[in-house]
Amino acid sequence: MTELQRYLAEEVAEDHADGIITRREAMRRLGLLGVTGATATTMLAAGEKATGATNSGGSGRPRSAPDTEWAPVATEEITFSGPRVDLMAAWAAADKPRGGVLVIHENRGLNDHIRSVASRFAASGYSALAIDLLSEEGGTAAFPGEAEVAAALARIPPERFVEDMQAGVTELRGRVGRNEVAAIGFCFGGSMVWRLLTSGERRLAAAAPFYGPFPEGGELKRSKVAVLGIYGGLDARVNATQAAARAALEAARVEHQFVVFTEADHAFFNDTGARFNAAAMAEAYRRVLDWFDRFVAEGTDD
Repeated sequence: MTELQRYLAEEVAEDHADGIITRREAMRRLGLLGVTGATATTMLAAGEKATGATNSGGSGRPRSAPDTEWAPVATEEITFSGPRVDLMAAWAAADKPRGGVLVIHENRGLNDHIRSVASRFAASGYSALAIDLLSEEGGTAAFPGEAEVAAALARIPPERFVEDMQAGVTELRGRVGRNEVAAIGFCFGGSMVWRLLTSGERRLAAAAPFYGPFPEGGELKRSKVAVLGIYGGLDARVNATQAAARAALEAARVEHQFVVFTEADHAFFNDTGARFNAAAMAEAYRRVLDWFDRFVAEGTDD
């Protein structure tokens, strides 16, 4: 099992342990990822033990809708040149952009939630490009459900994702002119942002990986990107990689800060998910904007 496949399989086990999906659905999703039989049973049992409970399904932790105090910006479906095929994305243009943001989706693909994130950044003054990392397979919409989306992502070599994200940076820079650009990603997307940085990508001024595991053996010595790492305090699985990420950042001597929301869990920023935490989302967004204002907007040529 590859590092990416293991991460996505652990996501399924965690969703089952938290009561977000039933055991039957968890076994189906693990099967799509190539995890079957005793291995699948062991993964689910380990997740149940970690949470101290066995769940058969349900809505998970209660959530409430976030307050919104910004005017959404409409997103436009676009395509642009990639290394192999044209890549798909949602584009949200700020009225008077102070910079650009490349948005990397969760393991659910480019969906309406991710489009709303791009929209929100545009409303806050940062034109946003939300790339679809399944473009070569026909796009997220070509799959019947999020389980099939995750399984498709697991079959793709991470190197291809890096190449597509680099093409996204090129496209974004072309659209925002002399403005600086940043990258942000959530869950799977947070891990992809780390991979983009470990690839040596130097055209970003800042990055904000949200609860994404740092890649095994990754190093950042070729990167000079200012990194704001966002974590949920209840997310023990991803938090176990914090030390490696911090060591890599310190070795590279780049500006960085980690923010841990002690009462929030994995995927707390997603207001359509069972682990949504409205207060943590609002504060995390404020922290990200402050970081981008400092390293992206202030570095833009007038």
